[in-house]
Amino acid sequence: MSTLVPAAGWVGSFLGVAASLALAWTGFRAQYKPGALRRNQLVVPVWCMVAGAALSMLALEIALLTDNFAVSYVAETHSRDTSWLFTITTAWSALGGSIVLWALVLAGYTAVVLRGVRTTDDRLGVGALGVMGIVAAFFFGLVTTVANPFRILINPPPNGPGPNPLLQENILVAFHPPMLYLGFVGFTVPFAFAMSALLIRQGGIDWLRRTRRANLVAWSFLTGATFLGAWWAYEVLGWGGYWAWDPVENAALLPWLTGTAFIHSAAVQIKRGMLQAWNFVLVLATFALTILGTFLTRSGVVSSVHSFTESGVGPAFLGLLLVVLVAGFGLFAARGERLASLSRPESLASREGAFLVNNLLLSLFAFVVLTGTVYPIVVEALTGNQVSVGRPFFDRMAVPLGFGLLLAMGVGPILPYRHAAPGVVWQRLRYPLVVASLTAAVLVAAGARSPGLVAVVFLATVIVGSTLRQLAVSMPQRSLPGFLRLVRGQRAYWGGQLAHLGVAGVVVVIAVTGAFGERSTVTLQRGEATEFAGYQVTFEATQEYSAPNREVTEPRISFRDDGTVAHVATPRVSSFRNQEQAVGTPSVWSGPTQDVYVSLADLQPDQVTLNLYRYPLMVWMWVAGAVMAAGGLWALGFGRRRSQGSDGRHAERSDEVVSRA
Repeated sequence: MSTLVPAAGWVGSFLGVAASLALAWTGFRAQYKPGALRRNQLVVPVWCMVAGAALSMLALEIALLTDNFAVSYVAETHSRDTSWLFTITTAWSALGGSIVLWALVLAGYTAVVLRGVRTTDDRLGVGALGVMGIVAAFFFGLVTTVANPFRILINPPPNGPGPNPLLQENILVAFHPPMLYLGFVGFTVPFAFAMSALLIRQGGIDWLRRTRRANLVAWSFLTGATFLGAWWAYEVLGWGGYWAWDPVENAALLPWLTGTAFIHSAAVQIKRGMLQAWNFVLVLATFALTILGTFLTRSGVVSSVHSFTESGVGPAFLGLLLVVLVAGFGLFAARGERLASLSRPESLASREGAFLVNNLLLSLFAFVVLTGTVYPIVVEALTGNQVSVGRPFFDRMAVPLGFGLLLAMGVGPILPYRHAAPGVVWQRLRYPLVVASLTAAVLVAAGARSPGLVAVVFLATVIVGSTLRQLAVSMPQRSLPGFLRLVRGQRAYWGGQLAHLGVAGVVVVIAVTGAFGERSTVTLQRGEATEFAGYQVTFEATQEYSAPNREVTEPRISFRDDGTVAHVATPRVSSFRNQEQAVGTPSVWSGPTQDVYVSLADLQPDQVTLNLYRYPLMVWMWVAGAVMAAGGLWALGFGRRRSQGSDGRHAERSDEVVSRA
């Protein structure tokens, strides 16, 4: 049994390699000889890919759950003391297993693409399958070589070190990595269709319509994963924040920025026939940035809490990145004369003009983040000197770009296509502007002295107000059935507006917590109290106890309001068996109006040093992130599958109805 399970993993990974190469060969043959092959010659390799990936993942999970330490991955990442939940999540919590999961997700997306390829006469579709076969062969190849988790140990240890302690402290490890992979890998689909369209010199909107669902799925999952990752960091790392412009955090943000720009730009091309070349650039850049992000995470070139151990996959991913850049943009340059859009925006004061400005700002934002992330790596590689680009740089550049994006989101959706007369713009914006001005005035009267906070609240109120105004004038009747008919019939538009409302909520929370947050570091003897955020904070006692896989030391910190205990915080230090370093975990007291966050700076038998934080409205950050992801899923829709291309036409008609309102 100890060798049967890894043998099954080997079989699955080699089957995946063979099936991927067969799909690539068959897909490109069918593209250049339409109708010469049967569709079954595509079906068999795709489902062999799925079977191979599923078999590899199943073998890995069985090896972990049965404590099979003869398998190298289990011996390096698992422990008999690890709970069943974190044993399952260990399958993607280290290098080899994460590549297996990547291959499994990619095989699933490939199977979905296959459903839309009804015949081998579909040159665009079969070419996309061929490109996905090449990408899949790379990842399956990693599983069989430098990232192989199924190596058999001749002298297996009786136990292992267990997962990284930080990966055993919160249930979000079960959701954040898989969602991140669903986002990253999903952008392979539009990349594959874009490359296929370039290969056969086919411009137009067919490839955009056929990848619309995949774009929205990938964007929604990447959005959700980014916020889950921020929440995870906030709940586990103990430094009191949720986003530190960590290089690997930035690596996830980069494809999100360009992917967001691509979704907006694709809508303009489908509706108005503009920005065709821009769409090819954006989708190629988005896929390249997913590979760059994977390289940063798994190569060890950056020091990060997210990074896996340095290994041979770094050069492999760097090679793939260079191939994607050279092949993708080289092919784009060779076909460039056929890709120029025949029409241009008539005016920046139009829906398409606002989308163009929005895309330029998103692209500039991505360039800034890319520069700040990659610059230290390049300098160290060339000179050997270590330099850092810190948070002040990113904050200084992100703030003005963020204001510009908020302005574009507030104004763009209410503008008509082609040209917006000043009177029409004023008619659609006057009430949102009045409400936003009153809100900003109330905020100043209440004591807000930060110009940035007032400006953010003003712009966010414009976004909310313009959305509600459009909703009011577009509803056929003021009733719940009328509302449901509207938002169901115009999913593309109202899904986008829902996502915009989520963005508005996120930036308001960021501004409020930055302006009104409190922080204090205190040292308390047992029984001693101090004041913080209107509470009397007392170090009551310290308790120690044993858990199945750790020893825990936990001080009890009481928060009293007018003598009544309102909350007892229990930040802790956990010493995991088979792990040398103890891990601290903060205590977070979340409510609808504020979070009180307590982390340990030092713990002695009768003395504790605490970092105390108070963040107003913090819980609404996670709610707003969920609203953003829900907007993408709503635009996707879950109803009856329409015929090919009808989603795009329906979105066009719906958008025109709203534009006239």
